Amino acid sequence: MKPENKANLTRVIRAAGYSMKGLKSAYINEAAFRQEVWLAIILIPLAFWLGNGAIEKILLLGSIFIVLIAELLNSAVESVVDRIGSEYHELSGRAKDIGSAAVFVAMVLFTITWGLILLF
Repeated sequence: MKPENKANLTRVIRAAGYSMKGLKSAYINEAAFRQEVWLAIILIPLAFWLGNGAIEKILLLGSIFIVLIAELLNSAVESVVDRIGSEYHELSGRAKDIGSAAVFVAMVLFTITWGLILLF
C-alpha cells in the first residue's frame, strides 16, 4: 500500500490554520507584538512610498518583518519557559534575555536600515 503523502493540500491548509492561530494568540496575549503590528500597518505603506526602487523597498519591508518574526520567536520562548514553571532558574532567565536581545538586534537593524535609506 502506498504511504500517505505528507505534503498534500490538506496538510498545507491545516498548517496555515495553525499559523493563523499562532498570530492571533500572539496579538491577543502579547502587548509588544500588538504594538509592532500597528506600527507595521503604518510603516508598510510608507516603505512602498519612500523606497526608491525594488531593493530599497525590500530592505524597508524586510526590516519590519524581521522585527515581527523576532518578537514571535521571543514570545514563543517566553511561553515555553513560563509553562515549565514560575520559580526562578538561571537558564530560564537567560533564555528570556536572549529572546529579548534578538528583538533588540532586529530593532537596531530596522533603525539602521530606515535611517540610512531615508538619510541618503
